[in-house]
Amino acid sequence: MYKLEEPIYFYLFSIIPVMVLIFLLVLWWKKKTQNKFITGELLARLAPNSSTFKSVLKFVFLLLGLSFLIVALVNPKMGTKLQTVKREGVDVIFALDVSKSMLAKDIAPNRLEKSKQIISKIVDKLGSDRVGIIIYAGNAYPLLPITTDHAAAKMFLQNANPDMVSSQGTAINEALDLARTYYNNEEQTNKYLIIISDGEDHQEETKQKVQDISNEGVKVYTIGVGTEKGGPIPIELNGGNIGYKKNRQGETVITQRKPEILQEIASGSNGEYIDGNKTELPVKAIEKVITNAQKSEFETKQFSDYKDQFQWFVGIGILFLLIDIFFFERKTKWIKKVNLFNDKESK
Repeated sequence: MYKLEEPIYFYLFSIIPVMVLIFLLVLWWKKKTQNKFITGELLARLAPNSSTFKSVLKFVFLLLGLSFLIVALVNPKMGTKLQTVKREGVDVIFALDVSKSMLAKDIAPNRLEKSKQIISKIVDKLGSDRVGIIIYAGNAYPLLPITTDHAAAKMFLQNANPDMVSSQGTAINEALDLARTYYNNEEQTNKYLIIISDGEDHQEETKQKVQDISNEGVKVYTIGVGTEKGGPIPIELNGGNIGYKKNRQGETVITQRKPEILQEIASGSNGEYIDGNKTELPVKAIEKVITNAQKSEFETKQFSDYKDQFQWFVGIGILFLLIDIFFFERKTKWIKKVNLFNDKESK
């Protein structure tokens, strides 16, 4: 495991293309100027030891040296020890609806992207709490097992899309069953399941599923996205909209948010339904719930004893700079004998 102490120094790499551009311009200017006063054949006679290849090679060594020194400034650190640490927090599982109806743009940018924004901002508000992510449509799948790595949670979240689920629909029941397997700490007294959906395609046995998970101490909060007026479901190809979903009669399908279904799910587990069309409303509500919850202690493993690795990059960088200094632009006698650079012998 590694981490970067000063990643801001990566911006210094922006000088590399500038240096390359200046070097190419200088080569072009030299060539153009030489052509005004002397021919290539005569130049080869007057300066037989001149080598463009070696000047380019020197410049490459210079760039490599500077690159390694920049990385040294960033100071990569390597974790050398995996230790078990104790933390206090709650378990929060997000069940994200990724069905096609979540692509409707009745709220900007669309229901799915709005849901991702909400989850990401909630994760930012969490402390040492553990998080997990489930995605569901016609089936439910684990996107991220429960973890304390909030950065990984946000990274996996960005990749969630309808294509990750093989069948369409809204299998809330499967999401509820899968969520029950996520809570692996029997001593955890506060377990939360946050379902984010437009509430369509409710299944009859959902009420019993909610009761079952509630009996295991899980509080279910639901966040509804979309409008009651609704909107068409776009059909996308290669990132572009090529039309809208139609029914068998050829009419455009309008998908609507079903808040009453989500309210029923939340009330069946001592949770709460929250309108998600305004991002800050569910973020503040969930933050308040988690903050006031009783925290349980749990163990987690993490890398420690991070050691500086910059010295390796400093050493390699200086080596390349020394090569650049002592590497002459002129051809050396032994190189000239083996004709390493495929230059024509002067007559």
